[in-house]
Amino acid sequence: MKENFKTLTSTVVPLPIENIDTDQIIPARFLKATTREGFGDNLFRDWRYENGTQPKADFVLNDSTYSGKILAAGKNFGCGSSREHAAWAIYDAGFRVVVSSFFADIFKGNALNNSLLSVQVSDAFLARLFELVEADPQSEVVVDLENQKITLPDGTSESFEINAYKKACLINGYDDIAYLLSLQGDIVAFENKN
Repeated sequence: MKENFKTLTSTVVPLPIENIDTDQIIPARFLKATTREGFGDNLFRDWRYENGTQPKADFVLNDSTYSGKILAAGKNFGCGSSREHAAWAIYDAGFRVVVSSFFADIFKGNALNNSLLSVQVSDAFLARLFELVEADPQSEVVVDLENQKITLPDGTSESFEINAYKKACLINGYDDIAYLLSLQGDIVAFENKN
């Protein structure tokens, strides 16, 4: 079982850069581990550190002004290779939602398979989110998965799409096997009809 996700209220870490690819999210040299733990330490590694070890003060993940479980990123987030490690790194770093105006399909699938909700919004909504977070980094955004709605601190909201199966898995904390087990009663009833 994974953790349930119904509603999340959180501050936002803004990364208004377009076309962030999976190699920027988690560089290939860190893909040697066989478990999902520890990837968060190397999230955006080349952007976060100078000479591999010195934190860059101007990178948002190194700026204590910003924190939260929501990462807001520019358009075309997660493009590039199909590595699942990108979703692992974001989740391991403590994020539970990524908001963008467009996601690469493979990244979006990998994220949902790993309990990381990708919320696709309009360009205008994303721009407003960045404006509000810049004006007040402590402002909170509400992501309501059950109603498929994201609401900004100023009350502006927008609906988002999600596959019904993946939505059920996130809300109930199911992986694929747990989801099938949850249907056991229905399966037995169906078998008993025949």
